[in-house]
Amino acid sequence: MAKREKTLQKMKANPKDWRIEQLETLAEQYGVAVRKTGGSHVVFDHDDWVELLCVPAHRPIKPVYIKRFVALIERLEVDDEDA
Repeated sequence: MAKREKTLQKMKANPKDWRIEQLETLAEQYGVAVRKTGGSHVVFDHDDWVELLCVPAHRPIKPVYIKRFVALIERLEVDDEDA
């Protein structure tokens, strides 16, 4: 199991106490575009996603955003396996 997969599993098991930098790093490892517009949110985007994910960049990141992020990354993994 790769480090990125271990990190994703840790996020899934415990969606509390994550930093925005960790989400950005994981997103880049999965090929997800990270946009910082200079505001208070970071936007995650991928060509295979219909919607964007906007996450407030302040700490602590609420667990609901981590759960959404994990779900979108897992959807990418499933799409990669089907291809």
